[in-house]
Amino acid sequence: MAKVKKLNSMRLLDAKSIRYDVHVYDKSIRDARQVAEAVGFSADEVFKTLVIEAPAAKKPVLVMLPSNSTLNLKRLAKALGEKKLALASHADAEKWTGLKVGGISALALTGKHWSVILDRRAAALEKIVISAGQRGLQLRVETGDLIKLLGCELVDVADR
Repeated sequence: MAKVKKLNSMRLLDAKSIRYDVHVYDKSIRDARQVAEAVGFSADEVFKTLVIEAPAAKKPVLVMLPSNSTLNLKRLAKALGEKKLALASHADAEKWTGLKVGGISALALTGKHWSVILDRRAAALEKIVISAGQRGLQLRVETGDLIKLLGCELVDVADR
């Protein structure tokens, strides 16, 4: 495998002495379930990151959930104390994060200090796979380390 250029997400993990594995896939793949297949992990282990418009919060919220799940916006809104939430459009998600859809990563956005919601199912997994912040790269990280580093709130937000 060719050497992978270090991204800020990897530098952050290195600085915190958090171990991770890098998994490379074809960057033309944008569907999270297809990413799971391409990197060789179950769809339950590969988490996608969604950008959610939260009016009361005055800034977007990042939500990570298994790649084979759909987001339950009503449960998320209740957990956040919001009346109504909306999934950001691809254009807005890219504008707000500075990252391309298919490569949005909470690790790459720690400087923006957004709230990060992690679906509760992650707590049952020793490690999960998330975007490195660029299409074509995924990172496999211990779930507990990720929760501590990002200050994730565990919430049951995923429907099958």
